[in-house]
Amino acid sequence: MARVCDITGKRPQSGNNVSHANNKTKRKFYPNLHKKSFYVPEEDSWITLKVCSKALRTINKNGISAVLKKAQEKGFIIIK
Repeated sequence: MARVCDITGKRPQSGNNVSHANNKTKRKFYPNLHKKSFYVPEEDSWITLKVCSKALRTINKNGISAVLKKAQEKGFIIIK
């Protein structure tokens, strides 16, 4: 199960833990993903997506249909 947002394409980023003594060890920053079901009225069906919190805010603002269309144009999601 890949930790990738279906709408924005956000994926884990790598970085460093930095101690008080300035020692650095590798770590990962994961996107804040949620598994959510959305109703698409045009298709009269439900779809389940893994979306990050920022994508949820975008869906609430613009609507699921507009967001899916834009994500399809960018190539992040393929709707069957």
